[in-house]
Amino acid sequence: MRHVHWIGGGSGAGKSTIARRLARRHGWRVYATDDVMADHARRTTARDAPLLHAFLAMDMDERWVNRSPEEMLETFPWFHGEAFGLIVEDLLRMPSEPPVVVEGFRLLPRLVEPLLPDRRHAVWLLPTPGFRQAAFRSRAGHEARFTARTGHPERAERNLAVRDDLFTGRLREETARLGLPAVAVDRTMTEDRLARCVSEVFGL
Repeated sequence: MRHVHWIGGGSGAGKSTIARRLARRHGWRVYATDDVMADHARRTTARDAPLLHAFLAMDMDERWVNRSPEEMLETFPWFHGEAFGLIVEDLLRMPSEPPVVVEGFRLLPRLVEPLLPDRRHAVWLLPTPGFRQAAFRSRAGHEARFTARTGHPERAERNLAVRDDLFTGRLREETARLGLPAVAVDRTMTEDRLARCVSEVFGL
């Protein structure tokens, strides 16, 4: 896994943008964990991914409206490492050249840390609530379309915002405990500056 770099972090932190930018600049491939979630769900069973299969059985209101943000955090499968092993399987099937940058919120520090040849091969981006909200607003209505599929879009949006903030807090605590690199991302952070910060962590 020496050819792999990892960019984890909270939702809306700029992981995809920075991964694509580094890939273009350095000739790397991008492995976006969001893109393989449906495939990974199909490759699991209720026995090895119980939270995931319970989540798949819920309707949209059960997932995003009717439960508290705290309960949503505790039961969201990707926040607890379910199917992380499938990410590793996919990466091991890839050739070691060119290098690959892996990005996504599914990259939990405690799961990535044992795979690192060097701590400089990974970084977590920790967005403030304001930065996250601005990022979602810039995504051509993506978040609005998502919550519009529920019976109470405004409540769903509030629940998601609190849940994501709680998750980012957990990432902050876990990276600090494990001594892994993390970058705080607030509304003063430009894309150029964030790319420089990540490049410095990676020693590029």
